[in-house]
Amino acid sequence: MGMTMAEKILAGKAGLDKVVPGQIVTVEPDFAMSHDNAGLVIKQFKQFGLPNVWAKDKIVIPLDHRTPAESVESANIHKEIREFVKAQNITHFYDIIEGICHQVMVEKGHARPGELVVGTDSHTTTYGAVGCLSTGIGATEMAAIWATGKIWLRVPETLKITVKGKFKKGVYAKDLILHIIGRLTVEGANYKSVEFYGDTIERMSVSERMTLSNLSMEMGAKCALIPFDSVSEDYFKASGLPFDKSKAVYSDPDASYEQTLDIDASALEPQVACPHNVDNVKNISAMPETIVHQALLGSCTNGRLDDIEIAASILKGKKVSKNVRLLVFPASRTVLLQAIEKGYITELIQAGAVVMNPGCGPCLGAHAGLLADGERVISSSNRNFKGRMGSAAAEVYLGSPAMVAASAITGKITDPREFV
Repeated sequence: MGMTMAEKILAGKAGLDKVVPGQIVTVEPDFAMSHDNAGLVIKQFKQFGLPNVWAKDKIVIPLDHRTPAESVESANIHKEIREFVKAQNITHFYDIIEGICHQVMVEKGHARPGELVVGTDSHTTTYGAVGCLSTGIGATEMAAIWATGKIWLRVPETLKITVKGKFKKGVYAKDLILHIIGRLTVEGANYKSVEFYGDTIERMSVSERMTLSNLSMEMGAKCALIPFDSVSEDYFKASGLPFDKSKAVYSDPDASYEQTLDIDASALEPQVACPHNVDNVKNISAMPETIVHQALLGSCTNGRLDDIEIAASILKGKKVSKNVRLLVFPASRTVLLQAIEKGYITELIQAGAVVMNPGCGPCLGAHAGLLADGERVISSSNRNFKGRMGSAAAEVYLGSPAMVAASAITGKITDPREFV
């Protein structure tokens, strides 16, 4: 019996010829990422009493969640992180200017095909878009990695998802993954590796694939992998990023899957994840009139250049409703600069958007643009739990960047096909 992508990567990192689901393996990650919560990791690491971290060039720390610092507490945590980075001579530190950790990890070449990356953030699954096995862990686990360079992982079962057909206009990768989560539920892929296949996936850009891998965590996935191909290779080459194509892994033809799912992309319409769970998904045609007070474009799910381009194309020459606040958080400084160069930021500002610094913003409910009691937001982010973006008496709806832009114009959750 052959192996899946996750099984092959974990077997290689464990120095084994073969592994099977349920097996425990001890591995050394290629990179270990922590963001603002590195403050907690540092506290745990210091309890080991060790003078130095395991590998200063394999630890990556981008500050992104509360940037610039919104409180004295956050400012002190950032200060402690900066001092630790300097004392340990950590090679890959990205201060508040650079952007969201998951975007930065891919942009800066810290996620490559066939490699293993762990991060103290649940959406670390994002890097599977480039054939990298990436997964979230806790701060205590990360502290142990900083100390020893090792972590044990359970080999996951694998879910194979095959998507065929072309999206209709106004339907995007975000709609696809919301549809999948709605079908499988938030527990449908618990501790599973998800593999994506089909001609629909093959046509997707790396950005679109990142949306799939990112949101797969919301159905419980341990990792979410898309095979490295010419699209991925072109991305690395165009970005000037180093990579080793020979390290890319592919599932064997006789690999064993716990479950398979086939989807016709041409049958999809725009999707909305309604409060207060990501699997509470409805077709836009089934949505009642829903007034919104805020629209959020950004996050590690949909804050990249193509997302901003889609929103700008819809908003160009139009105005944001006087009853809506449209906030735009580019995923990274690189994305922001590209969007400025192409004129997208000008178009968004002229339409009435407020463009913020690259970062997580209100997505985590701790910074810049929180919701008041009774307010509703349509967001391109990844979670809509009660209290996720401010008041527990507010409501968070999730949709594509196109839906965010269309809804910002009309003041209510709107089918983007009316504007595309």
